[in-house]
Amino acid sequence: MSTLRFKVVEEAFKRKPVPATVPDKITSEYYGKYVFNREQMAKYLSKDTMKTVCEAIDKGKTLSRDIGSHVAAGMKMWAMEMGATHYTHWFQPLTDGTAEKHDSFIEYVNEPGGPIIEEFSGKLLVQQEPDASSFPSGGIRNTFEARGYTAWDPSSPAFIVGDTLCIPTVFISYTGEALDYKAPLLRALNAVDKAAVEVCRLFDENVKKVYSYLGWEQEYFLVDEALCSARPDLLLTGRTLMGHESAKNQQLEDHYFGAIPARVTEYMRDLEFEAYKYGIPLKTRHNEVAPNQFELAPIFSETNLAVDQNIFIMSLMDKIARKHNFRVLMHEKPFAGVNGSGKHNNWSLGTDTGVGLFTPGKTPEENLQFVTFLVTTMKAVYKHNALLKASIMTAQNAHRLGANEAPPAIISIFLGSQLSAVLDKLENSNSEDAIIVDDKKKMKLDIAHIPEVLIDNTDRNRTSPFAFTGNRFEFRAVGSSANCASAMIALNTAVASQLKEFKAEVDAKIKAGSSKEKAIFDTIKQYIKDSKAIRFDGNGYSDEWKEEAQKRGLDCETSVPVIYDAYLKPETIRMFAETCVMTDKELHARNEVKWEMYTKKIQIEARVLGDLSMNHIIPVATRYQSMLLDNVYKIQQVYPTDKAKVLSAMDSAIIEDIAEHISTIKTDVDAMVEARKVANRIENEREKAIAYHDTVSPYFDKIRNAVDKLELTVDNEMWTLPKYRELLFIR
Repeated sequence: MSTLRFKVVEEAFKRKPVPATVPDKITSEYYGKYVFNREQMAKYLSKDTMKTVCEAIDKGKTLSRDIGSHVAAGMKMWAMEMGATHYTHWFQPLTDGTAEKHDSFIEYVNEPGGPIIEEFSGKLLVQQEPDASSFPSGGIRNTFEARGYTAWDPSSPAFIVGDTLCIPTVFISYTGEALDYKAPLLRALNAVDKAAVEVCRLFDENVKKVYSYLGWEQEYFLVDEALCSARPDLLLTGRTLMGHESAKNQQLEDHYFGAIPARVTEYMRDLEFEAYKYGIPLKTRHNEVAPNQFELAPIFSETNLAVDQNIFIMSLMDKIARKHNFRVLMHEKPFAGVNGSGKHNNWSLGTDTGVGLFTPGKTPEENLQFVTFLVTTMKAVYKHNALLKASIMTAQNAHRLGANEAPPAIISIFLGSQLSAVLDKLENSNSEDAIIVDDKKKMKLDIAHIPEVLIDNTDRNRTSPFAFTGNRFEFRAVGSSANCASAMIALNTAVASQLKEFKAEVDAKIKAGSSKEKAIFDTIKQYIKDSKAIRFDGNGYSDEWKEEAQKRGLDCETSVPVIYDAYLKPETIRMFAETCVMTDKELHARNEVKWEMYTKKIQIEARVLGDLSMNHIIPVATRYQSMLLDNVYKIQQVYPTDKAKVLSAMDSAIIEDIAEHISTIKTDVDAMVEARKVANRIENEREKAIAYHDTVSPYFDKIRNAVDKLELTVDNEMWTLPKYRELLFIR
């Protein structure tokens, strides 16, 4: 009898909700308590310093070292009053999380051994030197070349965790290449700002800055901590490598938006209270489609800050989950047969004059600007659809895309019938006066006490990876465990490049004698024609669409390592270079990291799957098989020959099935190990990743299929691993 499994199931069943720690103030009174935001800067910085810092944040002006010293003094005073004793540069290396090295504020006054004081200089605020060779660098830094730099990002406010002041920074090598997500993201945001401002000035000379906005939606699973601890695959890989689906999963569609379980509600409340202290404006919480799957989402904010907040809240979710005896599963597909988890990125652009560039206007000129940015984005996505797919593709996300309501791994744009009709009309029109778009249309319901309902000018399409949703685009293909920066770097850079091209084409037409309006209109018409292949409003899951997408020339590659090649296409390298976002060297290095990370993740999963198969599954199956054999022997001893044949026939059939499945598992595990050994001898990271994709990972489903059949056969009390019905339905 599997005592461990039943012990953890019993423990999980007995759990009671852990009451959330409720603040004694309303949200607005403690919101941002642990953040050195503008409100705190106004208290601890001089007016001149405050003005300079705000100009750096709002207008991109460079801060001097002297200003850094003034900020450091004020920041240290605030942090120490909040109980901080240490500080750290908080950065995002090319791994799945963040990095930090804590230093205390103490320094000797004059000489070693003398009295100490608390000190935090501008030099310590602005720059630090972590070991660059200890983080993924894709060959930019050798093991013996250790120097690297972190540099303060004033546009993302410092915050306090426990006793440590955390300062968001970029991370670069000694030779200046970006080794993180934030540095190229900031460059991409700067590129789209400059390019969009130039286009906006065709319509409004007062526009001086364009902001990129991001609103992410974080999906995740919660599993009781005891159950998770009894599943080595969940602990080590974040997903179940085996497990037959429960008889009941999500087919009744009764979990989505259902009543939130009491334990989960208390967890969500605690998470929200903590998030508010860090200035993260969580707005929405609800049950997602799969059992024990949930979602949270904040109010949107500027992209750089939104990325930092998402990375931070992922760690906060894990920390608070443990207090409530949960484990958070961020993997894109922790359970087969039910919905995976995504992180929809709602992206938009807006001006410093308060205009949303993807919001339809009230005048023909405003609508011309709206259509300009809409169509230019469409062309950018069309030209770089392979790159956008590469930006969201990982070993984990490959399991999710194209299954159970996740969008397919083919990038297309959904516009909805109204906008599609508008663009079709424009394409066939000869007059710029044809641009008329209603932001909302009214629909009156024939129910007395229900008011007028405003209907968005687009429907929603769950199967679209990149959908227009009224005043923004929703990049639905981003995975739940991902750093949003990867997708935002690719998207903002592609749009920036296309906006620059648009402005150049319009200027050339004007120089040739065309009016500004006609030049814009003619360029838009051409872009609509050029990018028509990216528009698709139908079912992205259908086989017909896959065939159609290939005919349209869209990227339909399914091998993750090969998908990464999109970063190294000549046109992609040229685009990143011309927008000053990433160099050729940085792009090649990042791909080396991507291939290496893919290989290691598949390698770990293969090892865990092999270990579980040989150490858990086969021993249990053979033990049960022995019991059946013993039973057959006893039947033959007790009953007459004819009756014994009848009675033992069923057991004999089961014994043969078990033997067949055990043989399959052993054969495939041995073959998988051998394939791994062969792949490990390959030195080229790309070729090694491809070998793992082509020769190692195909064994996963074969082995799993045999294991899952054994799960249905072997005595329930003997099965060692918590089953899907326990993992998904114990709440």
